[in-house]
Amino acid sequence: MNMNAAVKAYSNIAIESKAHSSDPHKLILMLYQGALLSIASAKNQMLRKEVSAKGKSISQAISIINDGLKASLDVKVGGELAVNLSDLYSYMIQRLLQANMKNDTAILDEVSTLLLELRGAWESIRQPAPRPQPQVSAPQQPVEKTTLVYGRM
Repeated sequence: MNMNAAVKAYSNIAIESKAHSSDPHKLILMLYQGALLSIASAKNQMLRKEVSAKGKSISQAISIINDGLKASLDVKVGGELAVNLSDLYSYMIQRLLQANMKNDTAILDEVSTLLLELRGAWESIRQPAPRPQPQVSAPQQPVEKTTLVYGRM
């Protein structure tokens, strides 16, 4: 196994480990972060004219948005908000396809901005974990001193 393959395998295992041990809120944040990283990579590859790598990165971003973020929506529970998010994710996917065809970094920036805003909103709704309250024990009763007498009476 060459070094690049080893690093990639390690990276995949690390990501999978995080995903299995994360709560649902954290998983959505990880999806946003993954999509943003893929788009940033695509932009750099676009600027370096690395056509194949750019296409791979954009495909990865599309997959994260479609198969992760959009697929995790529950329109029965989320109602109109979930429908609107689904439509927004579809729009992002269309824009990423256009960015790929036109080599347009401005479109990549547009989608990144949308994802950043959504990630920020998602982060803001995170409920802090309840802090454990210190255990307060009942005040101890003063111990009465008893005199023990040894000896004769």
